[in-house]
Amino acid sequence: MKAIILAGGRGKRLRPITDYVPKPLVPIKNTPIIEWQLKYLKKYGVSEVIICTGYKQEMIEDYLKIKNLGIKIKFSIEKTPLGTGGAIKKAGKLIKDKSFFVINGDTITNIDLKKLSKKQNSIASIELKTKFGVLEISEDKITKFKEKKEISDVWMNAGIYHLERDILKDLPKKGDIEKTVFPDYAKKGKLNIEKFKNVKWYSVDSFKDMEECSLEIDKIIK
Repeated sequence: MKAIILAGGRGKRLRPITDYVPKPLVPIKNTPIIEWQLKYLKKYGVSEVIICTGYKQEMIEDYLKIKNLGIKIKFSIEKTPLGTGGAIKKAGKLIKDKSFFVINGDTITNIDLKKLSKKQNSIASIELKTKFGVLEISEDKITKFKEKKEISDVWMNAGIYHLERDILKDLPKKGDIEKTVFPDYAKKGKLNIEKFKNVKWYSVDSFKDMEECSLEIDKIIK
């Protein structure tokens, strides 16, 4: 299997770190996000990765050149931001396989890719977790205070996809797959979901995310 990593964003919420290094090189427990992702993909049998880059792409290339991670790496460089759909369409030209994985460049997880690969054009989903404490109430009284919890049977996009190569022709040259092709495919009944319960999942988008992920990373990617 091959995979595309969407790693071209500027990571503005992680400033000032991302003023100096691209988001994929932001360290989680002294190892860059992109390295954790490559180890994760390799674990599930991915042999080749196309990394979509833009902002400070030469720093990502230089870092990975000196690493030997046992996985073939190619780059799809965006001179101007193409959105997730445009990025996948451009990178997809380097893939001849019938299907491939896509993962957002800030996602750290232990979602089982082999399970995801069993469905065509599928989105990995996890149960939505609140970011805030949840109150249980009876009339006007609080009966229990709970910290972050999963909201049962409300599913969110985990930012990991298994896509058939045929989808490339429908992708925009510029624009997000989540706002163009996915809604269209969903209407036509051509989009599948694979639900994952009790998995580790982080979207590293803030300093708090970095801190929380660093405490769990050794359990997530072994």
